[in-house]
Amino acid sequence: MVPLNCEITDLRAVIAVADAKSFQRAADQLNLSQPALSRRMQKLEASIGTALLERTTRNVRLTPAGEEIVPLLRRLLEELDTSLLGMLALGERQAGRLTIASIPSAMVRFLPEVLERFGQEFRNVRVRVLDLSATECAEAVRTGEAEFGITLPVTSDGDLAFEPLIDDPYGLVCRQDDPLAALADPSWSDLVGRRLVTVHMGSGNRTALEAGLARAGVELRWFYEVTRLTSALALVQAGLGPSVLPRLACQGPDARDLVWRPLRGGEVVRTIGVLRRASAPLSVAASRLMTLLAAAWVGR
Repeated sequence: MVPLNCEITDLRAVIAVADAKSFQRAADQLNLSQPALSRRMQKLEASIGTALLERTTRNVRLTPAGEEIVPLLRRLLEELDTSLLGMLALGERQAGRLTIASIPSAMVRFLPEVLERFGQEFRNVRVRVLDLSATECAEAVRTGEAEFGITLPVTSDGDLAFEPLIDDPYGLVCRQDDPLAALADPSWSDLVGRRLVTVHMGSGNRTALEAGLARAGVELRWFYEVTRLTSALALVQAGLGPSVLPRLACQGPDARDLVWRPLRGGEVVRTIGVLRRASAPLSVAASRLMTLLAAAWVGR
């Protein structure tokens, strides 16, 4: 028997599409782009060997195979969640420290509420969060300093496994008094010729951005280059110019007085997920925290 090649997030996604009867509505609920959600569905259907969804001009409905399989997936996920919740008593008895790594934008946006939930279940486990860049996250996981990282994909590395959780789109970020802020539907062409702030070429964020721009056929003028996203926000705040940054990076206190807008003319995204050592089993506490993170992202 050929093993099923899919992720838990794929299973939750197909259930979301079946319930919403629309890829767009399901994508909005999951905080994914519609193309990313479609890729997940195509991968799952290819792995199963049959179509689960029938796409029409008006809506999406289950195929006969989907009618049989989706209820099984619901029960599977319910049993999985129930089994994980059964670890609560063990969590109460466990003590020690769990170390994870995280890029700053995920730290600001999602980790606080997830850590609060985790703390209710594992009251005696202290959590140490390493606030690092994507490259530094990968190194912390590789060396074992962190059990897992919430970060961007790394280059091919057989020692590390990456599970994508969310697509985070890049967009325009500028001051409220910048003329670009008044545009209701800005496009990439509106940025041509502007002195733009960016992060340096060695960062995972810049790598993802340049790859997306190349696919979209967009060429921009980077004028100020910094090391971290927070520094880019500071330069934008100071009025040195607009920038192109991920949405999550612009939802923290550093961007409180700035404007973020999606850009028309080709979506560019970075993928955030969980990075772990492929051959190292996770502790019970780390496994539960990963589950809570996945649930938090898929629910958005």
